[in-house]
Formats: sequence, C-alpha cells, structure tokens
Amino acid sequence: MRSLLEKLYHGSLHPDENIISNDPQYFKLSQKTSEIIEIWKERLSEEEFDELETLLDLYAQTHGMELTSIFKYGFRLGAGIMVEVLTGEEELASKLGTFHDKTP
Repeated sequence: MRSLLEKLYHGSLHPDENIISNDPQYFKLSQKTSEIIEIWKERLSEEEFDELETLLDLYAQTHGMELTSIFKYGFRLGAGIMVEVLTGEEELASKLGTFHDKTP
C-alpha cells in the first residue's frame, strides 16, 4: 500500500469519494430520499420531473461546494492546531477564523 504522500503525488487521494456516513440514520434517509424521488417521478410530467432533477442537481453542486469549504477549513484548523502544539505559538489556529476560501 502506498503512503498518503505517494497517493497525493499520483493523484489517487480522493477523500470526497471515500467518505460515507456511519450514522445509522444515513442509510434510512438515503433510501427514503430515493423513494420520495420515485413518487415525484410518477406524479409529475416528464418535463416537470426534468425541472425537478435540474433543481436537485444544482442543490447537489452547491452542497458539494459547501462540503469542499468545510473540508478545507477543517484541514487548516487541524494543521493550525498541530503547529500551535508543536511550536507553542498561541492563537495561530484562531486566526483561521478570518481566512476566506478563495476557491473560484
């Protein structure tokens, strides 16, 4: 098995693809969501359902962007905490609260 640095270098480190909630409610909610989508598919015309799918796709895209920002902030916070612990410099991690994600 390759190290994390090797996986990062080779582009095979994809945390967004490997994270699945272990909350017991996750599977139930996911299944319920699929069932409700099927109900709407039966209720709506094909054109209306396409519009609903477009809306859901847009929501998924914005949610993905939010998750990316949360991941980046959490990673920076964890790294900042480690730097504070190792260097003894205080308030480094708290400065991350003023950091703005500049992802295009």
